Amino acid sequence: MTSIRRWLLGWLIFGLGIACLIAGIGIFSTARLEAGELFDYELRTVALSLPGNITAEDVALGRNPELHGIADDRLVIDIWDPSGRLVYHSPHEPALPRFGVGFQSVEREGILWRAFGVAQANRFVQVAQPYFIRDDLAISLALRTIWPLALLIPVIVVIVLVVVARGLSPVRWLSDSLVARSPESLDPVVFDKPMPDELRPLVDALNGLLVRLGEASQAQRTFVADAAHELRTPLTALKLQMQGAIGDGSLQVDAATLAKIDGRLNRLIHLAQQLLSMAREDAAREAAIVPMSLRTLCELRVGDFSLLAETRSIDLGLELEHAQNDHDAFTIMGDTHAFTVLVNNLLDNAIRHTPHGGRVDVMLRREKDGIALSVRDSGPGIAQSEIDRVCDRFYRCVGTTGHGGGLGLAIALRVAQRHHATLEVANRDDASGLVVTVRGLRAVPSAVRASGIVSGMHA
Repeated sequence: MTSIRRWLLGWLIFGLGIACLIAGIGIFSTARLEAGELFDYELRTVALSLPGNITAEDVALGRNPELHGIADDRLVIDIWDPSGRLVYHSPHEPALPRFGVGFQSVEREGILWRAFGVAQANRFVQVAQPYFIRDDLAISLALRTIWPLALLIPVIVVIVLVVVARGLSPVRWLSDSLVARSPESLDPVVFDKPMPDELRPLVDALNGLLVRLGEASQAQRTFVADAAHELRTPLTALKLQMQGAIGDGSLQVDAATLAKIDGRLNRLIHLAQQLLSMAREDAAREAAIVPMSLRTLCELRVGDFSLLAETRSIDLGLELEHAQNDHDAFTIMGDTHAFTVLVNNLLDNAIRHTPHGGRVDVMLRREKDGIALSVRDSGPGIAQSEIDRVCDRFYRCVGTTGHGGGLGLAIALRVAQRHHATLEVANRDDASGLVVTVRGLRAVPSAVRASGIVSGMHA
């Protein structure tokens, strides 16, 4: 059984169809039997009600108007006098022998007849009728009896379809509700109307599972945040102490070893900071999303990273495509802090992997489905076999150097998903380098910008 609805509809319609068929056969058979009794009653009534002065001569001269119409049902009337002489026979009908008193079923020349005979004071009367006439009339009467049942079958099918659809509507509502929920939502499932008793155990079990998942997720985020916070403070203190010891001469170490120690400390500090960002982003909710100027945020981030880019002789800039005007703020619905982390990670990755004298461009572009943010560098790019894994947490491409922890793109992907956008990573077609693009950011109509953009930038 793959579908409860199909199973219910199939068996209900099949069962009701079989029941209607059996009822129809029963009604048809009963109607035929009752019709046979009615025809027998007609034979007896005609035989007993015939006038006593009927003769062949009277019929030939047309002096018996009371017999007109009897032939409509193919009734054959025969009358014999006490001597056994046939004194009357229905015209235009075959001659029949005398069958006997009462009801008789007799075959004559390949035709089955039903006859009724009665002996009266001065004559013997027999009224007969072919069985095929009786059967045709009985079938016609039976069909007129069961035609309402034939009309009832499609009505029953429609009622079954409606009842099953209404009965399964809570299941469909529950399914649609689960599909419409955001991936990070762990709120309990609540029915807007009374919940059917059959669904209550399922919904209670599902809500219990969501509660346990929420507790486990919260415990994981708390652990990561606490661990990152506890690591960041002693690592920063250790770096400061090492720099102080080198400055006052109490620590004697060669420059190569010092550079290695300093690089590893920087990597650990950066990893702790990214773990904090990841924990914060995992705990974020839709309530933090407000109108914000993506252009202003990118200008600030480019300005902050410009000093780092200058030390590596990297040309860092911001480009706008399809702007509505020179002052287009590229306003979107977003979390300012989350987008700050996203742009910081993309710029940090691009600058770290771009060689001296290279170029890094931040681009904002209006598209049909919203606003797109791209960061393009002139670095070595990523092997095509690793493109699909670069957004995995703690994944670092083969041959990667530097203090990265493998969380930058994972955090960017998480921010994009929370804003119902997509993040694409691809190698450049026109030159060496990588392009990371966030597409589908929801643009804010101009009527909303004036009231929300300021609060969005200072949230």
